Amino acid sequence: MNRLRDCATDFATKDAARTHVWDRLRDEKLAAFPFPPHGRIPNFKGAADAARRLFDIPVFATATSLKINPDSAQSAVRAQALRRGIDVYAPTPKLAGGFWKIEARAVPPDAVRKASAMSTMARWAKQVPLADLPQMDAIVSGSVAVTASGKRCGKGAGYADREYGILLELGHAPVPVATTVHDVQLVSDFPQVTTDEPLHWIVTPTQTLETTLHTANDQTAINGIDWASLTDADFEAMPVLAELKRLTGR
Repeated sequence: MNRLRDCATDFATKDAARTHVWDRLRDEKLAAFPFPPHGRIPNFKGAADAARRLFDIPVFATATSLKINPDSAQSAVRAQALRRGIDVYAPTPKLAGGFWKIEARAVPPDAVRKASAMSTMARWAKQVPLADLPQMDAIVSGSVAVTASGKRCGKGAGYADREYGILLELGHAPVPVATTVHDVQLVSDFPQVTTDEPLHWIVTPTQTLETTLHTANDQTAINGIDWASLTDADFEAMPVLAELKRLTGR
């Protein structure tokens, strides 16, 4: 595994890091559809190459169940997983409908691309109750900015952090987390809190980085759900949280 050529830029806030990355992707014409990259997990040129490289990592190559975010940037990751016979578990957009399962054997080879695309995957997906979610082998999360130390920030809504927190609250064992990004999405530093999802691998179209969290074998850097931070609006927008609270007796 190689160490990425990182951007030697520290940011005082996650928002500053996000804006820096979004602007670079736009200004250097490294973003891919949908446009603009701002305000979302940005798709990027070379995403398919990064997806193929991801499955050179043994835990992904041998996986049977992966949680993969539903964003366009990881469409090629979902396609690679399905072609390899790996079942994909994807959180519904904004966690409004809980989790979907896309069973690899149920997707015909000529339908893999549509089953992997954010706009059409619902046709092949089945909603899965929290109690029926299996232990994942690993997780792939979309990112806006990342660091070689294993920090990630998404678009700012905290969905990936909550998704991993849900699995931990259900009693699932911590698993390695990877992201696929463009090289320019790597920065030196930005702040982190204890509920932030950790990264163990960062994969770009040209390189694979084992983060310092991976080399330290640290898979427990997240502390589940921060229940005290949730509002009535959160429970209304994400009924899966109420389901989790009922299952865990919180």
